[in-house]
Amino acid sequence: MKELAIINCRLDNRYDVQSLLGRGSYAEIYVAKDALASPQSPHSLVVIKALNVFLQDDLDTDLERTLVENFQNEAIALDRVRHPNIISRLGHGSARDLHNTIFHFLVLEYLSGGDLAKMCREGGMSIGQALYYLEQVCAGLAYAHDHGVIHRDIKPQNLLLTADKQTVKIADFGVARLNQSDSPITRVGTNIYAPPEHSPMMSGNTGTLTFTQLTPAADIYSLAKSAYVLITCESPRAFSNQPITELPEKFRRQPWAKEFLRIVQKATQVDSRERHQSVNEFWGELSKLKLLADADEIEELPTEVVQRAASSAPQAHVAKGYTPLAPQKPEFNSARDIRINPNLSNLAYKAATDPVVELKNGHEPKYPAIRPDNKPKENLPVLEEYSAPRRKRRFFVRFFTVLVVLAAFAGILLVTNYYLSRSGAWSSISNPFASQEGVATRNIPLRADSNKKADQIGWVNKDKRLKIENSDSGWYKVTILGQNGQPDGSVQPNQGWVSGKSADGDDNIKLSR
Repeated sequence: MKELAIINCRLDNRYDVQSLLGRGSYAEIYVAKDALASPQSPHSLVVIKALNVFLQDDLDTDLERTLVENFQNEAIALDRVRHPNIISRLGHGSARDLHNTIFHFLVLEYLSGGDLAKMCREGGMSIGQALYYLEQVCAGLAYAHDHGVIHRDIKPQNLLLTADKQTVKIADFGVARLNQSDSPITRVGTNIYAPPEHSPMMSGNTGTLTFTQLTPAADIYSLAKSAYVLITCESPRAFSNQPITELPEKFRRQPWAKEFLRIVQKATQVDSRERHQSVNEFWGELSKLKLLADADEIEELPTEVVQRAASSAPQAHVAKGYTPLAPQKPEFNSARDIRINPNLSNLAYKAATDPVVELKNGHEPKYPAIRPDNKPKENLPVLEEYSAPRRKRRFFVRFFTVLVVLAAFAGILLVTNYYLSRSGAWSSISNPFASQEGVATRNIPLRADSNKKADQIGWVNKDKRLKIENSDSGWYKVTILGQNGQPDGSVQPNQGWVSGKSADGDDNIKLSR
């Protein structure tokens, strides 16, 4: 396992990587400061999700390409489901770390309020609070389903809170499916939240499922298990791959318990066709629990939420800093593709061959700035971004530059041709026989034009000297030098066209050397 060396470095000449938040099976999560953002901006701190294929112990070419494709699909999915209750992508890029390892990264918004799983562990929440957050999750998830994206890993750990804990957002679309499929799928998600159709043990030819198509009901299953956790603060581990059939003892006497159990039991059926078929349908039933909950259980909710009547359509909650506009679409390449195509490996990373490590106050090492001509204030190593869109921009700039040069060259040729044509010099340049002389080897018919069908206007007598004025496909325009009249006394023209070859293929004119 090879970890990336990017802490205390600057990405894209703006993101100062501060610390590691976590590490998964294929990616490392860092928090970074945006040096270009205002300190008051909600995005002054961001999350850097760095793809590290070397975290896989059995990495091969196909697996690496799959991981890169999945990473790019995550960015595509996030942009497709841009919503106030779904984490936003702020940017992307590719770079080399301090060990010269190529990696791709996504820039995501930083939600410092923690996740709902942590909130449950630290004291839990009332049913009113749980429903407040679940409505936002339902709003985001319904929007994703409407745009053809199935999350496949809904769980409390992936439901993140803003700093004021008023807004919850769905995170981690790393295994999201961008379209539905009739074929069995590979196992994804966390086992206690994943629906049975995500398990290869229960799907396929040897499994017990009769319907394995991936539908939005897969997310509804995971959402119901998450709702169980938020409301009871108990793990649904006892109900892995099976419906929830009972609530913890201390909740069974609550006025909403029976209805809640009925809802989550339906939403967690093994056969996905027996569950709620849309998030709106699920929320339409779940929202009615507000009417069954005691007043003291919903007193912590905002007044407008308490007074709002139950609705089948969950309402989004917009936090400060949200924008529906997505950044530029990323195009990532695998490390193997980059090695094969040298043009793809031209990452903007400039470092010394043997970087000098200094000791600062005898403790932490201080790395020299990678671009001393543009040092950031913190004097951090600069790992600059490189992305496919930049390559495309450079290509189009070069392409249009070549077009401009060719157009200018063509213009020069046209002007030159016009000048030579007007001055009469062009005909002498284009005719290599101009002003050359020759001698007729036999009597040759003199014609008005350069073809045998043209009118014969006279003769060129044998041994007459000729001045060649022009040529055209084996014909010569000649001026006869010293031409006398014909024997019959007729007037002989001294200029016309003659064929360069006789009928038997011999030369009619012997050119002067």
